[in-house]
Amino acid sequence: MADLSGTKKMDLRCPICKKPVASTNDQFPFCSQRCRTIDLGRWASGAYVIPTPIEDVEKQDELQGPTILREDDPGKRN
Repeated sequence: MADLSGTKKMDLRCPICKKPVASTNDQFPFCSQRCRTIDLGRWASGAYVIPTPIEDVEKQDELQGPTILREDDPGKRN
């Protein structure tokens, strides 16, 4: 939507309930304390995650090279 000056007007919406919200709202970017609390709960429960690529274990071993254990290595298993 463009106004008379030719600039685009952004339609800001609450990320939780999608209601319109003004950037001057005290709870911005949320429309209310309720939506802010819902968002916090989602973060705390782990509902929001940043995906990471799944790595192939065999490919990772190729990149690292073989593991060599020395005779005096305390982590060596008999």
